[in-house]
Amino acid sequence: MNLEDRIALTRAIVGLLDSWGIAAADQIALLALPAGTRPGAVRQYRQGTPFPEGEPVMERIEHLIGIADALRTSYPRNAHMGNIWMNKMNHRFDNRSPLAAMLEDGLGGIVAVRTHLDCAYDWHISGSDEKPK
Repeated sequence: MNLEDRIALTRAIVGLLDSWGIAAADQIALLALPAGTRPGAVRQYRQGTPFPEGEPVMERIEHLIGIADALRTSYPRNAHMGNIWMNKMNHRFDNRSPLAAMLEDGLGGIVAVRTHLDCAYDWHISGSDEKPK
């Protein structure tokens, strides 16, 4: 991925997390940015500094994009509903919001939210090649 693409991806992800109401310190934790990354770094990411390259960050970004896509599919007529859903208590996540589950459970919480929203991803990770009956 070239520098321009990395910058565009960074801005898109920070914008997504901002739209979900995630504070800068929590964005750092959610993305597994390097230890010592300060909340002020999020401002730099908004202004054109790309995220550091690395597997943990990119894996989480991939899941967050999957979650955002699933929310757009689930709520095609109202883009704000996805943001509301992310912040609403849900019994599937032990009566926590999906965002709280992601922040508290790390990558496992992120995957749980994506799996809940995206049945195609759920089938993919379950290893099932069979179509549902």
